Amino acid sequence: MSDDVTRYELPSEGITLLGYVVRRMHKTQWLMSVPALIAENKSSDALAQIAMYAVTSSTSFGPAYYQPQFNSVGAEVSEADPITGAIVKAKLEASSPTYLISYSATMPNGDIFSGREEITGTTVGLRGLGMPAPSKFNFKSGSYIAELSGILTSELALSLIGRTRIRAYGFLNFNDNAGNTGKLTVDRSNKIDLEINGKKLQITRTFSVQI
Repeated sequence: MSDDVTRYELPSEGITLLGYVVRRMHKTQWLMSVPALIAENKSSDALAQIAMYAVTSSTSFGPAYYQPQFNSVGAEVSEADPITGAIVKAKLEASSPTYLISYSATMPNGDIFSGREEITGTTVGLRGLGMPAPSKFNFKSGSYIAELSGILTSELALSLIGRTRIRAYGFLNFNDNAGNTGKLTVDRSNKIDLEINGKKLQITRTFSVQI
């Protein structure tokens, strides 16, 4: 499945950096259940769904088919999530001294997920080329608000045999105005550990991807 997702994010016809970010964010199915959970006073479960969207929409796992074309500062790309109809936008705010990208996903019911990431540079290590991105996110649904922040590092794992692969690792801390707090980590094998209010949660990932 991860290879299919990456092929969607990096289509064979080519794509720009912002186009890639928008395609990467086409996982808004995670947010569809949030309004109902809030209405049922299950705000901790809602926060977990939002956190899962934040991390999955910020990372890729699979073949690195090619490097997207760079956009000019001020450029903006918008494309609807083909599964949910959410309108996803990304804008390149700056390219020097760091790449600063802002983005948003507006759900059909008006809920808004927004955020920004700052790609601070490239690190070279034995595991590959890393691109740390300090990130901040905000989600609003009616009077409910959640905030998330952390560092998510995308990494190109080079290979002498086979295709270079893209993966990620990092963490997020988060809270909402219902009094919930949590933290999340993702490792290079795409294993996600999620904790809300001191309790570890099991998350099932069963969503499809539009190819």
